[in-house]
Amino acid sequence: MKKIKLNVKTKSKIYSVIIGKNIISQVSNILKINNINFKKVLIVVDSKVPKKKINILKKKFTSKKVVIHLFNSSEKNKNLKSVNLILDKLFKFNFNRNDCIISFGGGIAGDVSGFVASIFKRGLKFINIPTTLLAQVDSSIGGKTGVNNRYGKNLVGSFMQPDLVLSDVDILNSLPKRELNCGYGEILKHSIIGNIKNFNYLKKNFSKILNLESPFIEKTIADSCRIKRNIIQLDEREKNLRKILNLGHTFAHAYEAALAYSKKLNHGEAVILGIVSSAKFSLENNILNKKNYEQIINHINNLNIPINLNSYFRKKDINLIIKYMKIDKKNSSSKINLILIRKIGKVVLDLKFDQLKIKKFLSKELIN
Repeated sequence: MKKIKLNVKTKSKIYSVIIGKNIISQVSNILKINNINFKKVLIVVDSKVPKKKINILKKKFTSKKVVIHLFNSSEKNKNLKSVNLILDKLFKFNFNRNDCIISFGGGIAGDVSGFVASIFKRGLKFINIPTTLLAQVDSSIGGKTGVNNRYGKNLVGSFMQPDLVLSDVDILNSLPKRELNCGYGEILKHSIIGNIKNFNYLKKNFSKILNLESPFIEKTIADSCRIKRNIIQLDEREKNLRKILNLGHTFAHAYEAALAYSKKLNHGEAVILGIVSSAKFSLENNILNKKNYEQIINHINNLNIPINLNSYFRKKDINLIIKYMKIDKKNSSSKINLILIRKIGKVVLDLKFDQLKIKKFLSKELIN
């Protein structure tokens, strides 16, 4: 299958997203075609990336000064301490604004690298080479960067559109099944936001997608990126429309934080759990009809991952979950702002609910 190229046009930057097989081996040529030049490059390498792939990428920059920074990618390391370690290397090797940072890893590596790129001397070139399905379908495009702190997830950050995104589907073969399910959470979210055609394609082909079969995996990544691109082009800085991309995330981020970002629940699994909660809450509040609700839940059940809140929490955890929901970035009052589902292909923005209503909902979900 030929490479798929999507162009993203925002007010701050125009860039390409290139999806296909064997992309890493073609990096030098792709940079030349896209007129991206630099003399020094700092590659932030996710420690989970296979060494073979790291060596292939390094060899593509023999004419440039290459600095490698190994990053132990985890929510707990997604912080300002990690940012400062990368900044120290940029200063030590005297990088300037015409040089480049490349993120070679998952979404966390991309978020941290992009944030560094946005603040180092007020901005240098940034290329994202996402190595997880989650990053390829979601976090690698759109320009959201940032880190966590003790108050919650992604609360310190900036908008920094990349100069180029390269999604090599071959590298996905190194991922465990749980990591592929993680990426599928964001794919599902985009299909619910997008339209029934996207949703039905997933319903029909999800096994082939999760088995990384071509051309299904390339098409799915491209479809997801296209849905997100169309939204961010209209609302780059999340003033209004872009908030719909947070479907499921108010619940999801709170679930992750309440578990202290443990390995018990990764981000994509939390998103799937958040979509389930959003769908149930939408149904209970007469926003989503039962037919669409069952379509969503039945599809998620086919993924064979635990979607019952009792697998992760007890009633005693409700106040902690609510605490993290309250500090979500979308909130501007004492009420909690949720993105809910009207139907597949139509979500509703800025619905505000009292904490008590959400507590009652969670209390019904949790048995003891």
